[in-house]
Amino acid sequence: MSCHPYAALAAQGLLPVLRNADADEAVRRTTALLAAGCRAIELTTSTPGWAEAVARTAPLTDAHDRPALIGVGTVTTTAEAESALAAGAAFLISPYPAPEVRAVATRRGAVFVEGGFTPGEIASAVRAAGAAKVFPAHVGGPQFIRSLKAVLPEALFITTGGIRPDETRQWLDAGATAVGIGTGLPEDLGELAALFAELARPCCAHCARPER
Repeated sequence: MSCHPYAALAAQGLLPVLRNADADEAVRRTTALLAAGCRAIELTTSTPGWAEAVARTAPLTDAHDRPALIGVGTVTTTAEAESALAAGAAFLISPYPAPEVRAVATRRGAVFVEGGFTPGEIASAVRAAGAAKVFPAHVGGPQFIRSLKAVLPEALFITTGGIRPDETRQWLDAGATAVGIGTGLPEDLGELAALFAELARPCCAHCARPER
């Protein structure tokens, strides 16, 4: 049994969101992130050949020999959801309410972080799966997350949109479970590793006592 994606995301704090020119570039970038100690990574359907990239990276492990958790973002249709799961996606993410994807996730028992921005959209996603993607997060700012946590204290929030890597901590302090970052991540492996090490929090009991 592997760690639940929610536990891994909470432990990691920062979720890289990759939009690449092609599958090969996505695989290279994902491999570098895994080598830096990142475990959960979001590949988006905006990358040509994204399903191939998921299939090639899902079997990999990170620098700590933990199985990679490759999610697929910008999933908005039944076909995309089915293709992502067939390729080995560990979780699905949409940028806004996507009832078609929710239906697939429910039927397949898949992890789906549904997007929303209004309190009603976010609450609906949380009621369905315990988590929501808050997008575009920068419009509301960290204080918006604090307000949401006041009425949805047990909810998990993945905040994405317009956030720089050096702002990650303030979003986590405001109550975000993890922060999606699409641009500005260091290219240098050492800098990447330092960033993930700085943000790392304990994961689950299974992760603390890995099977060998």
